Amino acid sequence: MSYLIDSDWIADWLNGNTTATQLISALPSSGALHISIISYGEIYEGIYYSLNPTAAAQGFRRFLQAVTILPLSRRTMQVFARTRGQLRQGGNLIPDADLLIAATAMQHTLTLATRNKKHFSRIPGLILL
Repeated sequence: MSYLIDSDWIADWLNGNTTATQLISALPSSGALHISIISYGEIYEGIYYSLNPTAAAQGFRRFLQAVTILPLSRRTMQVFARTRGQLRQGGNLIPDADLLIAATAMQHTLTLATRNKKHFSRIPGLILL
């Protein structure tokens, strides 16, 4: 099984949170761990406005050595559009950044590792860890 790691778990890992480090360490490696380019941007926002951006960026670069960064593709954007429309019709919209992360996971048939069940559990067909 392969995973897309959401920004919340990445931020916790970078902050040395024991639960996050244990979870990410327990997931299979060698090509099975991914992050969305959206999470990449969200984490860099945190890095740029942290107390020590140099150290934070260094930690993130270490993290990136074990994962593949997945870009937004045309197919991913089609999954995003379909899912956003479904959620809009049901009155259950969530932020676009979360939808883009979910669309990336669904496009690549990945299990999403996230703590944000409030938003992501609304998305039909998305597999959550």
